[in-house]
Amino acid sequence: MSQKKSALAGNGKGVKKTEVKKAGTTKASSTKNIATKKTSAPSVSQEEMLLQTLRGMRDILPDEQPYWERVRKTLTHSAQEYGFQRIDTPLVEFTHLFTRSIGTETDIVEKEMYTFTTRGGDKVSLRPEFTAGIARAFIEHGMGVLPKPVKLFSVGPVYRYDRPQEGRYREFWQGNFDMFGESDPILDAQTIQLAYRVVSQLGLRNIEFQVNSIGVPESRRDYEKALVRYLDAQKNKLCQNCRDRLTVSPMRVLDCKEDKCIQLTAHAPQSLDYLDEESRNHFKRLLEYLDELELPYTINTRLVRGLNYYTKTVFEIWSTDKDGKKYSLGGGGRYDGLIQSLGGESTPAIGFGLGLDRIILEMKRTQVKPYNEPKARVFLAQLGDMAKKKSLKLFAELEKNGILIAESFGRGSLKSQLRVANRLGVEVTVIVGQKEALDETAIVKDMISGTQETVTNGRIVDAIKKILKTNQELKV
Repeated sequence: MSQKKSALAGNGKGVKKTEVKKAGTTKASSTKNIATKKTSAPSVSQEEMLLQTLRGMRDILPDEQPYWERVRKTLTHSAQEYGFQRIDTPLVEFTHLFTRSIGTETDIVEKEMYTFTTRGGDKVSLRPEFTAGIARAFIEHGMGVLPKPVKLFSVGPVYRYDRPQEGRYREFWQGNFDMFGESDPILDAQTIQLAYRVVSQLGLRNIEFQVNSIGVPESRRDYEKALVRYLDAQKNKLCQNCRDRLTVSPMRVLDCKEDKCIQLTAHAPQSLDYLDEESRNHFKRLLEYLDELELPYTINTRLVRGLNYYTKTVFEIWSTDKDGKKYSLGGGGRYDGLIQSLGGESTPAIGFGLGLDRIILEMKRTQVKPYNEPKARVFLAQLGDMAKKKSLKLFAELEKNGILIAESFGRGSLKSQLRVANRLGVEVTVIVGQKEALDETAIVKDMISGTQETVTNGRIVDAIKKILKTNQELKV
């Protein structure tokens, strides 16, 4: 026996020479097959299937949809009233769009983005926010030639690989409003006015805006130097993240949520003291507009926001409970340099985003009523195969005439269908049996008075509308 054949017999863990010969393969291929058999991973069918969502993801179930429907309707209605047009951008963009606009040293880019390489070799990311993608679309589609300001509205999911907290998810929903092309602070005031209108229309009452100005990059350098001098002298009292931030993005220390960092930065230099003249006048005029609108706001000199593209105005929207605890609902600000930084022409811009998951959580906490779906006032019951065929056409006819109708086509007995009608609390029940199907008629029963009549198919719509109108008048 050759050395190769002996090795095969010795390493096969019980595989005999005769078995290898019987397979009719060469010694080399047999060795390869045995090795493959030993090291191959389980097939997909053998992998355990976990019937649950990923951490930080969740299903929005039917019983929650009335809240979401109220939010969606309010956002859409407010956007229309303020002259915004809907824009939908892809969930996936080239990664460099976000690193260039948001900033490589921000938490979003450093720790929270879902980034991967496609089969074609492109490095892409799930969008962590809306504005960068909308700015890209603004440039790509030549929107700079449109009448100013260009007002764009979006709603949908965004993704951040963050540690889930109360009301926060790794897949979460935002409503986003952006205005391009105007630098006047009256646009800043209108943006805050719109944000207040949305949350107020959703039934939230104890709302407060925190506002600040961080100036422009040129004047901000002097402020950052002063801030670093102050923080560097007490560096050992900062958390480790903030120590790292001192060298790359010192203003982010002001946004830290650690108690020791909050206490330390309470007496730090303020950005308002280092504003250039234009930024100072801009902020002063904004406050005058807010006072005129009588909107609830406070100046928070520690407010900086977590994205690098912000300039001048920044603000956040908070809800406060009876114990004084604050809940963040969203925020925004001005980003006059964003379009130019991405390769477009110099274009001032301002906008804000609302966290819809947090808003709905706050609606539930404050017992705001969700959207009431219109209920069916008519029920269609049928008995027999021929009646089912006729009922499909009748259902379509009633729906076409604006009559909200319910049915239970899959139910066999008439009795079980009528139980469904009673449970729904309908005002009219239309019954089609075998006889009615042949005669092209239907029984129309008034569930309020208990009366019923047989009418031809051509008169069914009028008969139902007459009963519904009579019942409505009796209610009034």
